[in-house]
Amino acid sequence: MLRQVMVLAGALVVANAGLAFATNPDTGPGCGLGKLLWEGHANQKSIGPQALMATTNATGLNTIAITMGTSGCTNDGQIWAQHKAGVFAAMNYDNLSQEMAQGRGEHLTSLATLMGIPAERHGAFLSMTQERYAVLMQEGEASPAAFVKALNDAIAQNPALTQVASR
Repeated sequence: MLRQVMVLAGALVVANAGLAFATNPDTGPGCGLGKLLWEGHANQKSIGPQALMATTNATGLNTIAITMGTSGCTNDGQIWAQHKAGVFAAMNYDNLSQEMAQGRGEHLTSLATLMGIPAERHGAFLSMTQERYAVLMQEGEASPAAFVKALNDAIAQNPALTQVASR
């Protein structure tokens, strides 16, 4: 249980790091009330307005704006889409390990779907994970991100899967 909590925490740190880099570097910190309030400032790229935008957004209203898609924010799920396989792998690592050894299973099939592999190619994905089990599990011990990267690398080397998964 402690391992699962630590792995999940690691996945959330990776996801939050992605959110930190998702801001628009040309006009300050992303979206939200702070962005709207300081939108007309002549020197948006300078540290003062950017600090004020970020401070205003830190009031918690930015979370609501992102969730609701208001104040210049969107809720299109682009950041989540990039990290969903890693978060899923972190939360289900033990089940994935067992299912990869068997070459079948509900969690492994769900991971294939999250990685953008069409249903007609799931069999090839399941077989590939079973064949490369030892290597994939060794990579997975490092972190969920390393595990998903190892999976993406294995997909890239598999002719039946090369052009179907989203990266």
